[in-house]
Amino acid sequence: MAAKTSVRRYIGVYYTPSKIRRWRERPDRCYWVGFREAETGKLRWERCGWASEGWTPEAAQRRRHELLEQDRVGEYKPRVERKQERITFGAFMESRYLPWTLENQKCPRKDHERYRKWLAPRFADKPISLLSPLDLERLKKEMGQAGMSAATIRHVLCIVRQAINKAIHWGLWEGSNPCNRISFPKPNNARMRFLTREEAGALLKALREEDPDAARIATISLYGGLRLGEVLALKWADVNEKQGIIYVMDTKTNAPRPTFIEGPIREVLSELTPGNPDEPLFKTNKGAPDVWMSKLFKSVVDSIGFNDGVEDPRQRVYFHTLRHTFASWAVMAGVPLYTVGLALGHKTASMTQRYAHLAPESQKAAFEAVARAAKEKTGHEDKNPEEAQSEVHG
Repeated sequence: MAAKTSVRRYIGVYYTPSKIRRWRERPDRCYWVGFREAETGKLRWERCGWASEGWTPEAAQRRRHELLEQDRVGEYKPRVERKQERITFGAFMESRYLPWTLENQKCPRKDHERYRKWLAPRFADKPISLLSPLDLERLKKEMGQAGMSAATIRHVLCIVRQAINKAIHWGLWEGSNPCNRISFPKPNNARMRFLTREEAGALLKALREEDPDAARIATISLYGGLRLGEVLALKWADVNEKQGIIYVMDTKTNAPRPTFIEGPIREVLSELTPGNPDEPLFKTNKGAPDVWMSKLFKSVVDSIGFNDGVEDPRQRVYFHTLRHTFASWAVMAGVPLYTVGLALGHKTASMTQRYAHLAPESQKAAFEAVARAAKEKTGHEDKNPEEAQSEVHG
């Protein structure tokens, strides 16, 4: 920016000449006013406008007097703050945040849908500065009354929290995030349902009859513990048949992990025609692959009747049930929880702990080990009360 030049006889009025604009056969001038805040002493600059737009030193000086009066009565706000107050939640989401998610999130479609359904109708025209914790509490209540689950409500609130955090980080807005002053629902959505061997066989058979690729996708999930998005993201470069490993690169936790090629997974790979390294294992011309697979899976599950009369979401069969089944089968086969957690790519041990009830023998072993240690230390078997009493009086 060009240096500001003071205008003689007009205190606090300055101008900068334009290198491009012309006005009355000379460089156009942009007028500015400067003053110090009475309370903080901080120098403030306010842009008035161009001479070609009608601004004159006299008009700039009147503007300076108005700003000084606002400062005197405590009503002055810097231009940046005034601009921020006018930024609406909808304008920020449409122009900045949603485009950013397209380039930086793995699956932005769901967040876009949630924004359109729940947030845009309520907050699109509301300035971010006026978005309050009470507004979000009302949103929580409305979503609950509409029958939305705690998990869905939490997802929607997370969109608001992350969007406003980005606005602050990008310097587009200053203030506290209203999401920091509300409580987020804590969903209890741990899956309890897993498939028996017979149910898994019936499901894969029905999927194969409907679409062979759908059955192959489900097989890799069931016998590899992969999420749907992880299966669909697999590329031929991730498959190393010599080592017997598929490298799952696009994971939910962004931490790659190996899946070992065994039995059913090897059969699936033998049925596929290898492509170029960057080609996905599974391609479809039926729209978004995750949407196609989710709809087809639900249709097949409904036709089998797995979810008939089941209202509790934790007991219903979804595609994610296949991953849950993999973990459940592994634990029941005696695989340690820690090892199962590694296979699933869990970040914390608590995420795998939900399967502990499926390994009662491993829990029993802890009690047996303590009993053995006590026996070795005392050198005798535990006696019943009658035997102990007879020894005391013997």
